[in-house]
Amino acid sequence: MENDQKNKCEGFLKAIPAVEFCCIYGSTLHPNNQDKSSMIDYILGVSDPMQWHNENMKLNRGHYASWMVHLGGSKLVTEVADEIGVGVHFNPFVMWNGKMIKYGVVRMNDLVQDILNWERFYLCGRLQKPIHILVDNLDVGNVNAVNLRAAFSAALLLLPSKFSEEDLYSKICSLSYMGDLRMLFAEDKNKVKKIVQGQFNLFRSIYEPFFHEYEAKEILKLNSCNNHPATLSQDCCLSVTRSLVGSLPPLVRSTMAMKLGEERTVSDSGRVLREVKISSREDAAKCMQKVIGRTVMVSSLRQAVSGFVATGGINATRYLARKVQKAWNSWR
Repeated sequence: MENDQKNKCEGFLKAIPAVEFCCIYGSTLHPNNQDKSSMIDYILGVSDPMQWHNENMKLNRGHYASWMVHLGGSKLVTEVADEIGVGVHFNPFVMWNGKMIKYGVVRMNDLVQDILNWERFYLCGRLQKPIHILVDNLDVGNVNAVNLRAAFSAALLLLPSKFSEEDLYSKICSLSYMGDLRMLFAEDKNKVKKIVQGQFNLFRSIYEPFFHEYEAKEILKLNSCNNHPATLSQDCCLSVTRSLVGSLPPLVRSTMAMKLGEERTVSDSGRVLREVKISSREDAAKCMQKVIGRTVMVSSLRQAVSGFVATGGINATRYLARKVQKAWNSWR
């Protein structure tokens, strides 16, 4: 990101209460993005959302739906996010310094849990794609390496023995859209392709360490072209499949174990390990896909309802209309 653009994005943080974590994502990071009207998307991590919203309402009352401010204030905002949604409150269509902004506020503990366990597969999915971190007081960037490795493994499980680098990034990118109800009518059908092609080098910089790690483990083989991976091949045997499943978050593995069964093995240290019973790579991939898809479906539905309630009918309809217009244009 260019310094001028970075400074402008950081400037918004001076207009809101202090945060523990902040990243921007979306089209703002697209190297060739020339749409000056496009919205800048922020994720803000805070230790106490209720207190944060209370302070922010004093500074930026107009960012919130008026009825929420009058009826319950920060307590109502937090309750809607936690009880109806997936722990994130979004304020969309915020005008600041001539730019349109959307920012989501999440409790730091909820953010970390989603990154490590894919509990909601909402924010972790965003952090599997290119982001630019502006504030990171608790080293979330390093914690996210677990999320990236799991996404890399999940994508390999869903890919054939030979595939391209773009195929890999597309599969990683598509994880967070599996089961997302918005993809049926309110999202650009070419969204994944546009994200990957527009931010290809950013994807490469994020996932390049895992290429080398998995190549060293003889899971992956890179066939380079001009010192860059052109095509890739992977070992699809059961032992590698078990290794890839073992890299998935504990919550995903435990859910898969309930469906596929469980087997116990003894480690070199004598510790009894409980692992997912895998009879074929295809069954493991299908099971994982169903587990992730169901999680995404429930989260996307909950967040859609929460967003409609929290932002008010006018803003929610306006946001949905923008999404539907993009989807319609992509099908024409």
